[in-house]
Amino acid sequence: MNAYEWIKLMHILSATILFGTGLGIAYFMLRGHLSGNHEAMAVVVRSVVVADWVFTTPAVVVQLLTGLWLTTQLGISHESVWFFSVIFLFSFVGVCWVPVVWIQIRIRRIIADGGDRDDYRRLFSIWMFLGILAFTGVLLIFLLMVSKAGIDRPFFV
Repeated sequence: MNAYEWIKLMHILSATILFGTGLGIAYFMLRGHLSGNHEAMAVVVRSVVVADWVFTTPAVVVQLLTGLWLTTQLGISHESVWFFSVIFLFSFVGVCWVPVVWIQIRIRRIIADGGDRDDYRRLFSIWMFLGILAFTGVLLIFLLMVSKAGIDRPFFV
């Protein structure tokens, strides 16, 4: 395999890790929450925080670097509607994800300290809302990757 194929493979694998880890984290956080079991939620949220640092964070970096490299190699204009849309959505997902990680850390602390249940519920609701927005953004990025809509149209006319 040549360099392009290796970088493309890394891009696809990191997208898979991002989506799969995100989906897994969402599933287990929701299951832990719905169980009402304090000990189960404590274990889940500790694991979720670690998973975000170990899997999600490096995958985000790989996605950005490989994506920029691939667009350059493919001659995709960084002034195209497609490129602006992808960068906007990638940034939007990041803006949702950063507070999600902070919320997970806060929830972990609340559970470990036996803290305020109302604060926990409020944070969990925000976490869910931001997660839904981020997943929607990721799905739209996947749609753009497949459709290439706007790849030949300049953003600024």
